[in-house]
Amino acid sequence: MADNYQIDNLDRDILNELMKNARIPYAELAKNFSVSPGTIHVRVEKMKQAGIILGTQVEISPKQLGYDVCCFIGIILKSAKDYPSALTKLENLEEVVEAYYTTGHYSIFIKVMTRSIDGLQQVLINKIQTIDEIQSTETLISLQNPIMRTIRP
Repeated sequence: MADNYQIDNLDRDILNELMKNARIPYAELAKNFSVSPGTIHVRVEKMKQAGIILGTQVEISPKQLGYDVCCFIGIILKSAKDYPSALTKLENLEEVVEAYYTTGHYSIFIKVMTRSIDGLQQVLINKIQTIDEIQSTETLISLQNPIMRTIRP
C-alpha cells in the first residue's frame, strides 16, 4: 500500500471506535456506520497495510501492578557516535519503558517505571549510570499523569 494513503470520514470513524474498543465486532461497526461488514474489514486491512493501524494492545495500570514511581531521565552521551550502543543497552533494561532520541540538551530522553524510590536509585546506580557511553543524567520524577491520550485521527 502506498505511504500516502489518505483516510476519509469512514476510516476516521472506524479508527475512533476501534480506539475506544479494539474488540468491537466488525458487524457492529458496519451497523453503526450503515455499511457492510466486508467494507469495514477492507478498510481496516487497508489501514493496517498503510501502517496507520499498527496493532492492538491491552492497556494495563502500572500502579495496580505495584509500579508506583514514574520518572523521566535526560541522558547526555559522551559522543554522538555512542547513540546506537547506548540505546541497545537501555533497551535491555526492563525498567525503561520508552526512549526518545532528542535535540537540545539531552541526546536521549527515557521514561522509567519502578516499584519504589529505592528501586529507582538501584536502577540509576547499578544499571543506567554504569553504561559507559553515558556522560551524565538528570532525573525528573513524575508526581502524576493528568493528561494521557493518543493522537485522534
